[in-house]
Amino acid sequence: MVSVASSINSRIDRLATDAREIATKLSIQKFDIYGSTIDETGVEVDQGEPKQANASVRSSVTVRVWNEQGTVGITSTTDSDRNGLELALKTAYEASFFGVKENVPDFSPEATTSIVDRPNIKSPHASAATLIEQLIAVEQKLLAAHPAISGVPYNGLSQSDSDRFYLNSDGAVRSEGHSYSSIYLYSKTEEEGRKPRSAGAYRVSPSLADLDIQGCLNEAAEKTISHLNYEPIKSGKYRVVFSPEAFLSLVRVFSSLFNAQSILDKLSLSTPESIGSSIASPLLSVCDDPLHPDNVGASLFDSEGTPTRRVDLIEDGILTNFLHSSVTAKRLNAQPTGNGNIGAKVTVSPHFFHVFSSNSNGSDRSEEFNLETAENVILIDGLQALHAGVQPSQGAYSLPFDGWLVNKGKLTSIDSATVAGDFRDLLKSIVYVEPTAKVTPSGICPRIWVEELAITGE
Repeated sequence: MVSVASSINSRIDRLATDAREIATKLSIQKFDIYGSTIDETGVEVDQGEPKQANASVRSSVTVRVWNEQGTVGITSTTDSDRNGLELALKTAYEASFFGVKENVPDFSPEATTSIVDRPNIKSPHASAATLIEQLIAVEQKLLAAHPAISGVPYNGLSQSDSDRFYLNSDGAVRSEGHSYSSIYLYSKTEEEGRKPRSAGAYRVSPSLADLDIQGCLNEAAEKTISHLNYEPIKSGKYRVVFSPEAFLSLVRVFSSLFNAQSILDKLSLSTPESIGSSIASPLLSVCDDPLHPDNVGASLFDSEGTPTRRVDLIEDGILTNFLHSSVTAKRLNAQPTGNGNIGAKVTVSPHFFHVFSSNSNGSDRSEEFNLETAENVILIDGLQALHAGVQPSQGAYSLPFDGWLVNKGKLTSIDSATVAGDFRDLLKSIVYVEPTAKVTPSGICPRIWVEELAITGE
């Protein structure tokens, strides 16, 4: 890996100088700029042949300008040279006279505070031909893992470099850069007289050399094979165990629970007065932890320039904090948390969830909550149709899932089934949080045991 801090810093310093000079020329007193660049190479294969190879460099720059009346205009561009920057500043200034007059965004009060000192490290890129060669070899191994595996219709191996920056007319200048590589494998089966079955796995790493390709291959093969001997399941109430990926997907899709902007827009289960209320089992704690060392895509600041940080959201079942932009923090008399995204409207989003239990009351119950001894328990591995089967502002969900019926360590794949209920009831019904957590691309989480959920089978 090589450090590229000096080259990034020099480009941002030049951009800041150009912006100040152009702003002076246009009589603009107040502005800020956020931008990012992604340099990516990705490949896909099909039955031993290259299917697709893409190499792209995508840039985006967002410019905000405040006029003398204090209203703000915003514009975006992909052109960050001097001419493009001048046009963006001019356009944003003209747009500012049509800007909102209530709850007007301002600079984050933390845009100039210090941030974590982390070197900008980039990994050397392999050629597309090398990526194709590696992915073909993995595909062939996955196809050879079992005679029923007929194809790997969805797959990909990619490398990316990402650079981000923020600057404003008050002197804030921030930048960061990092690399990451990823692989995705999704295989399917074909057997006479049987339904096609499928499963997938995903891995991400700071570099191609450190990417756990073999682990991704093994997981995809094992899951796919485990679904071959499937059986229907009777509808009813079952004790359910969520895989880390499945539970994190639920937390993310219901993240409006912690989202201050959603709360102000009345699109959340929470209200400003919800802080301090019990919303989950005392066994559950959740935080947004973008700076966790296992977060490959860690960001040091949001697009408002606010430093990111760990935010404890649920502590032992109690709702303790919301995620804020500078706008929501001002309206709710709080501090920004580094979760803002500038745009036509400043929005709020989570970074990297960490789910755990700090409550010792469940730590001595591992014998009771053990898949090797449990009977008639459903293990949900992945949830589907999250875009359609969830109503975040009402708490309702009805989601098809991939999983197994578990009896004393024996896993029987479930033909087809749906889990449904209210997310608030699910959180309250958690009876065990396993001590061993798994690192996933979207967060860290152990398996979560829930007392009783409604399952509809076919």
